[in-house]
Amino acid sequence: MTAQTNPEQATPRSAQAEPALLVLEDGRIFRGRSYGARGTTLGETVFATGMTGYQETITDPSYARQIVVQTAPHIGNTGVNSADAESRRIWVSGYVVRDAARRPSNWRSEKTLDAELEEQGVVGIQGVDTRAITRHLREAGSLKGGIFSGADARRPEADLIAEVQDQPSMKGARLAEEVTAEEAYVVEPADCGWEGEARYTLAAVDLGIKGMTPFRFAERGVRVHVLPATSTYEDIVALDPDGVFMSNGPGDPATAETQVALLQRVLDAKTPFFGICFGNQILGRALGFGTYKLRFGHRGINQPVMDKTTGKVEITSQNHGFAVDAPTQGAVEAPNERYGRVEVSHYSLNDDVVEGLRCLDLPAFSVQYHPEAAAGPHDSAYLFDRFIDVMAANTASTKEEN
Repeated sequence: MTAQTNPEQATPRSAQAEPALLVLEDGRIFRGRSYGARGTTLGETVFATGMTGYQETITDPSYARQIVVQTAPHIGNTGVNSADAESRRIWVSGYVVRDAARRPSNWRSEKTLDAELEEQGVVGIQGVDTRAITRHLREAGSLKGGIFSGADARRPEADLIAEVQDQPSMKGARLAEEVTAEEAYVVEPADCGWEGEARYTLAAVDLGIKGMTPFRFAERGVRVHVLPATSTYEDIVALDPDGVFMSNGPGDPATAETQVALLQRVLDAKTPFFGICFGNQILGRALGFGTYKLRFGHRGINQPVMDKTTGKVEITSQNHGFAVDAPTQGAVEAPNERYGRVEVSHYSLNDDVVEGLRCLDLPAFSVQYHPEAAAGPHDSAYLFDRFIDVMAANTASTKEEN
């Protein structure tokens, strides 16, 4: 079948692109052409290694206040569509690509990526050497950056560098409250292909949740109540949930005192808990471990992780710039001793970074990566089933006690 071309997609805006600059805080400047909206944007410059799933990447709230460099050279070839967005909007503050597709060629495409970026006011740059940028970021670490296009690109370079340097750092940034849902909502199993009554009820705290995450639970028969990041323990208790979940999200976990205190009350009540990404860091801090900023982070859909429970290697989807500081070998007493023993359950095969935690005396565990895999491999889908098993065991134990 021949793909049909939308007349609105036939003439790419890139044909009228203007000069653009990517400026880094250390004074390095990369010159290209405008992509998406024209103007100025600032953010932490990071690179993502996925060769597919660019729409899921830019709509991941974990990328809030970040300028994303795509290492895959050809971007935009399948356009964008309403079904593949992982949240209500694009969250990247800026977008950097090498070869922007002249036009999309996919039967699901509804508009060009260029047009979508412009419509949502996202300033981008194309025609730059993304491999050189990535090599630079691997050496220097993630850097403050800015994209300047159109008239803004003609300003004195010294002024642009100063503006980039003056922006706030990602370290110390509190962003979950900026990206979370404005009000609670429910994802029903019946709407996700599940037949029959819901098996369990889950309270999911949205710290920057991706749409596929509650879907993965709901398709397994779990009714998911998605709650804003500002929700209280009383909000959770009112739902009488079988388990609590904390999602991925942006920012520095050291600023998440509210969510850490919330989780500690969940742990004290011995309610089953599962966290991913930011939720993993929140669990780490709740247990008393520290967190730290990685040099350039893990971002992409090809990150190898060892599951110590099974001895199997998983290829995972990741997006994080902070990590938990915990010993990777053997079980240890949690620094907050009332939570008992804990062990690192997963670790990165690239750099030994902690990729998961498992409480041995509480029904709680977490992983640093994204098992919903939108986009990405499905190696880690079993984690949703593993948590359902934890909720089932806890429910059965509670019934026996009563």
